[in-house]
Amino acid sequence: MTAKLLHDCKTELNDVSLRATPARLMLLKLLEKTDKPLDVQTMIDYLSEKDIATDPATVFRIVQMFTEKGLTRQIQLQEGKFRYELLSKGDHHHLVCTTCGEIQDISDCNIDVLENHIEKKKNFKVTSHSLEFFGICANCQK
Repeated sequence: MTAKLLHDCKTELNDVSLRATPARLMLLKLLEKTDKPLDVQTMIDYLSEKDIATDPATVFRIVQMFTEKGLTRQIQLQEGKFRYELLSKGDHHHLVCTTCGEIQDISDCNIDVLENHIEKKKNFKVTSHSLEFFGICANCQK
């Protein structure tokens, strides 16, 4: 039986030349355990709950650095704000309920087939994409 290696957020931050401050470590752990992209206000509230004193500008700078260093991606879901999620969670898309705001991940769409078609037909190398679906969730349809 092999031992499962535990993820070390401090090492991950050091690997991208970021100091492992308490706020950075806590935000990275929060992003790892959530299944939805988070906005800055949610992160600020979480740090406050964990008694980590920081201001909104610092949290914004942290997620900007995470994005610049390739740890997170910035997502805009037509809400007038940005959300962030870890790049390590792989390529996936989102279902967004326009009634209640619920966000769900969807990973089983065949976007890679479309990307290949674009590359061949248009001679255009796709380096990234963003795809979100907007509609009404099952609960709001009741």
